[in-house]
Amino acid sequence: MHRYPSAGRVLALTILILFLPLAGYGELPKPIRIGATVSLSGNFSEPSAMVRDGYRLWEKQVNQHGGLIGRPVELVVYDDRSDPETVYDLYQRLIHQDRVDLVLSPYGTPLTLQASQVSEASQMIMLACAASGKAIWNRVYRYVFGMYALADRYFIGMLDLMARQGHDTVSIIYEDSPFNIDVANGAEKWARRFGIAVALKESFAPGQGQLGGLLQDAIEKNAAGLILSAYPPEGYRMLELMQAAGWRPRAIGMTIAPIHPDFYLKAGPIAEGIFGPSQWEPDERIPFPGTTKFIRDFQAAYHKLPSYHAGSAYAGCQILERAITELNEINQDRIRDYISSLDTVTVIGRFKVDHQGRQVGHNPILVQWQDGKKEIVYPTKMQTAQPRF
Repeated sequence: MHRYPSAGRVLALTILILFLPLAGYGELPKPIRIGATVSLSGNFSEPSAMVRDGYRLWEKQVNQHGGLIGRPVELVVYDDRSDPETVYDLYQRLIHQDRVDLVLSPYGTPLTLQASQVSEASQMIMLACAASGKAIWNRVYRYVFGMYALADRYFIGMLDLMARQGHDTVSIIYEDSPFNIDVANGAEKWARRFGIAVALKESFAPGQGQLGGLLQDAIEKNAAGLILSAYPPEGYRMLELMQAAGWRPRAIGMTIAPIHPDFYLKAGPIAEGIFGPSQWEPDERIPFPGTTKFIRDFQAAYHKLPSYHAGSAYAGCQILERAITELNEINQDRIRDYISSLDTVTVIGRFKVDHQGRQVGHNPILVQWQDGKKEIVYPTKMQTAQPRF
C-alpha cells in the first residue's frame, strides 16, 4: 500500500524547489545604475526628448544582450525642467543619495556646465552627449568629455557656401547664453575668413520681447544672409516675425530647430530653404558603422526619425559601454584614461578628444530644407543635394 505525502509536505517541497536556483546560483547581480536628467519642459524640452530616447534605446538594447560585465543596466532619470539650479541639485542627489555608478549629461551647455561641476567634484566621468559650448572645457576639468564639434564651428559650411555664391554680407542675431555666444563669435570669425562682411551682430535676452526690434535692424541692414543662434522657442518666434514682416534674406541659418524632423511642419512655408548646422543626420547613405541599424531601431521604438541629439546620446552610451567592457570594471580613473586615448568611429562619426576633453575628431555638417525635407548640403563629400539660395 502506497503512502502519499500530506498537502502540507507537498507545499513545503514546492517552496523548497522554487528556491533551489537561488541557493545554487546566489542572488541576482546588482544593476549598474546610471543617472541623468532630461528637460521634460522649458526651453530645452524638444531636443532633450531626443536625448532621453537615445539613452533609453541603448539601455533596452544593452540589457537584451546581457547588460554590462554581467550586470543589468538601470537608468535613473529626473526632470530638470530646463533649469540650471535644478540640474545642480539633481546631480547632487544622483551621486550622493542615489549612489549611481555612472552619470550621463543633460541637454545643452547651460545645464551641462552645472551637471559637470558636480560630477567633476566627485571624480566621475561625464560624456557631454548634448553640449558644445567652449566654457565646459575652459575649466580644465579632467573627467568631462565632448561628443559634439564645438559651437564656434557650426556655421563654417553655410558661410563657405555663401562666399562661393558671391554673397558677401551677413547679419548675426544670437541669444545671450554660453552656447549661442560661442556660435555667434565663431560665425563672425569664419565670415571674415571667407571675406564676408558682418553687417550686424546683436544679442538678445530670451523672453524679453527684443526680437521685433532686432528684426527691424536686420531688415535695415538687408544683408545677404542671416544667422540666428537661439534655442527653439526663440527661433520659431523669429520666423513668425519674419513671415509677418514679409522679409527674408537670400540665406537663413538657424541652430537646433531645423534639425528636428517636424521643423517644416512647425515653421510653415518659411522653413523652405533654411540652413541648419548638424552633428549628424539620420540618412542611411552616411557610411558610419551601425548607423543604418540605429536609425531603424530608433524608428521602430519611437515611430520617428532620430535627430543628432538622439544619435549623440546613443553614441555616448556606446563609448561608455566599450570602455567598461574592455576594462571589465567600473573604475572612473581607468575609464577616463581609456576615453582620453580613444580614436574610434561611432554611429555619428569619428570620436577623438584632446588633452582637455574637447571633441576634435568630429566635424559638423550643414543641412537645408528643400521641398519639405532635409538634405545634406555640406561638406561636398556627404551631399545629398546641391544648396539653394
